[in-house]
Parts: sequence; C-alpha cells; structure tokens
Amino acid sequence: MTDEHNESSSFECESSSHHKPCKPNVSLGKIVAKVPVVLSELNIQVNINETIKFPEPVLEIKDIKKRVNLTQCRLLLPTNKLFIKGFVRKNIQYASPSNEIEVTTDTTVASDLHSFTVDIPFDCVTEIKDFLSIPVMPKMNEREEFDFAVSIPLPEGYPEKDELLTSDLSQFHQKSRQFYNDLPYCELLSSKIIEWDEALDRIPLPGTAPLNEGYFTQIEEKMVVDICLKVLQNQQIRVTSTTNDEDCDFSLLND
Repeated sequence: MTDEHNESSSFECESSSHHKPCKPNVSLGKIVAKVPVVLSELNIQVNINETIKFPEPVLEIKDIKKRVNLTQCRLLLPTNKLFIKGFVRKNIQYASPSNEIEVTTDTTVASDLHSFTVDIPFDCVTEIKDFLSIPVMPKMNEREEFDFAVSIPLPEGYPEKDELLTSDLSQFHQKSRQFYNDLPYCELLSSKIIEWDEALDRIPLPGTAPLNEGYFTQIEEKMVVDICLKVLQNQQIRVTSTTNDEDCDFSLLND
C-alpha cells in the first residue's frame, strides 16, 4: 500500500516539442525608462602598511587567503570626489612549534597547524576626472518663511489715531520643498593584491633545534591593493522600441 501511494504521488514535468513560447507584452514607441546608468568605471590603488601580531609563536606561514571588502563607496555630489572605505580580510594558516607533540631535537621540530584571521582597514579619496555619463546633480531643498501684517492699538502716550503696524509674532508661516534624489552607488568588479610579509622579531628556537629554525610573533606587511569598480546612478533615459515581431526565432536561444 505504501509503494502504491508513493507511486501515485510522484510527478514528472516533461517539456513538449510542440510548446509555444509566451509572447512578452512590449510597449512600442519612444519610452522613458528609469535604469542604472554607469557614471564611471575606474581602477583604484590603495597602499597598506600594517603590523600583525600573532597570539602564539609562529614557526612558518603555510598559506594566506585574502578577500577585499568595501564598507563605503560614496560619490559626494555635487563634487567629483569618491570616498572609499573597507578592509582586507586575511586568513593566515601557520605552523606553531609544539613540544607537547614531540620534543624538538637537532633534526626535528614538531608543530601544530593553526589559523589566524585579521581585518586590515583602509580608506582613500579619489577624483573621477572623466565621467562616462554625467551624473544627475541633487536638487536642493527649499524653505521660505512669510508673515501677515497686523494693526495693533498703541498704549497711552501715543496719538489715538496711530496704530502699531507690524507682523504677528504669535504666528509662524513657512513654505518648504523636499527633494528625494537618487544616490549614486558602486559595484565591486575585481580586486588584486600584491603583498610582502616579513617577520620582525624572529629568534632561534630555544635549546636543541635544527639549523636556522626559529619562531616569531609579529610580521610587517606591505600590500598594494588594486580595486576595479563601477559607479552607477538610477536615471531616466529615453529608449525606442520599434517592433514586437511575432516571427522572432526563439529556437536560437537553445543553441
């Protein structure tokens, strides 16, 4: 009974060779669309010099995996200054000497394989000199105040026919306008890192140890980080659609 139930509840979806593709509903003519427009595509170089301290002695570094992360990429309109902020995530795999595994001799060194992850921050400001498309500049908010005239009788000491002509201090009137502009944003395309790491405090292993074996706890690293990114902004553009041809060969999509 269970097998029959499983057999009856299984379904298969098969494509038919006689299927007809759905015809999209396309607006014809000159159309205004709002789409992301590429303002600039640029390569930015960031130079980093940092000291990394390990939580334990390091015999040697086995591998380093790196990843660039951007936390801010902001085109400051109405200027052409681009502010970049982020960090390089580094996962360092290293061997740490361990006498608990086996005591070091004049020909052997026992070690544990550990990893240490560190974020190395960076920030810079660059200038976009040549725009591929001109950004839409932000419209400024407006705020204006206005008053109404009032006539107030004067106290004793003034002629009876005279009045105080002024504005009403007990009222406040204002006209304001707020614009909600499209903020430019970035897309990270690629990154390249060239680095050089050097131990700062390497000393020989204590006691009996093989020739030239030592450990360290700090390294100085120099990195040149090349970042390729796009700066975009949602803009209204005019596009032209001239046909919605039913004879379009959709079979070409399967080639």
